[in-house]
Amino acid sequence: MPRTAPPISLDAVIEATLQHLVRAPSTPQALVQRSRIILGAAAGDTNQTIAAALGLPAITVGKWRRAFALHGVAGLQDAPRSGRPPKHGRDVWARVQQRVCQQPAAYSRWTVRTLARDLGLPPATVHEMLTASHLQPHRVRTFTFSPDPDFEAKLLDIVGLYLHPPAHALVLCVDEKTGIQALDRTQPGLPLRATRPQTWTNEYVRHGTQALLAALDIASGRVVGHVKNRRTSANFLTFMNDVVAAFPARDLHVVLDNLNIHKNAAAQRWLTRHPRVHFHHTPTHASWVNLIEVFFSILGKQGLSHRVDRSKASLRAFLLQYLDQYNQTSGPFTWTKGPEKLQRIIAATKAYQAAHPPKRKRRRRPANTTKH
Repeated sequence: MPRTAPPISLDAVIEATLQHLVRAPSTPQALVQRSRIILGAAAGDTNQTIAAALGLPAITVGKWRRAFALHGVAGLQDAPRSGRPPKHGRDVWARVQQRVCQQPAAYSRWTVRTLARDLGLPPATVHEMLTASHLQPHRVRTFTFSPDPDFEAKLLDIVGLYLHPPAHALVLCVDEKTGIQALDRTQPGLPLRATRPQTWTNEYVRHGTQALLAALDIASGRVVGHVKNRRTSANFLTFMNDVVAAFPARDLHVVLDNLNIHKNAAAQRWLTRHPRVHFHHTPTHASWVNLIEVFFSILGKQGLSHRVDRSKASLRAFLLQYLDQYNQTSGPFTWTKGPEKLQRIIAATKAYQAAHPPKRKRRRRPANTTKH
């Protein structure tokens, strides 16, 4: 007795879901066909009509029609396959996971091969287990806890500027990248070829350094920069004069670190003469809060990593040209650390500060001036 095709009716949400599966370029083709089967069935087409339109056997159309009638959209997915049974049980997985988290005796860190020898397992098996467990013994992430007692207040103040800038004001991130070396190679290199990377000698000659003073407008990504021989208080204030001129008639909220030239008496007098400018200092040992560091990272990777300069003048000209080129395609900078991550950082910093209170400075004993 032939089976009766179950009737299919779709509400607006399920129909929109199936239409999206059909149109999305990332949907597997098998799921696209099954979605078209259900859409055709909902339109009142018979299994034979749908099969002819899609070039499928009628029995296949009937199978997915019944699966949808029983389980909805979830019924269109492939059933899990049994596959080959796992070769190693949970005890072996646990042994690998525990051992890789322990410090090896004869090495600074584990590699796949040294860990495999230690456990008596094939390297491919250990690699597969580490990958599946998201364990990466070759990676190290650095951090520094801030000893600043006002860490939380300063952090939230600056993040608040990033996420909710004051009305009719701009948020600028300012810092200096010092010690940019003009490095020349002692021998000429070989250019890139189809089967050979670019090469150069590892011997170099120093031709001096330059300091880049930069201000990043996070709303547009535009960078205002000066290139100087040194980082001085006078150079910093001259640079800030140009920053104010670059953004006329705007209140400026400037994010800075705690360098002395950013907080000394000359800087305070300059702020008095520029009431539209407001300095916000990052917590001590927390340069990651200043988004200008992201731009410096971009500059290092795009511009400085393969540079060859035979003079400071050459390096200076390149830096100014790079800034001009960068500003033509710049885009806004967005703060990405959410409130959960910030709360974890704040809690960990408080715990560190509680466990490591600042040491009291010993008062020096005055020299003995008694005359004999």
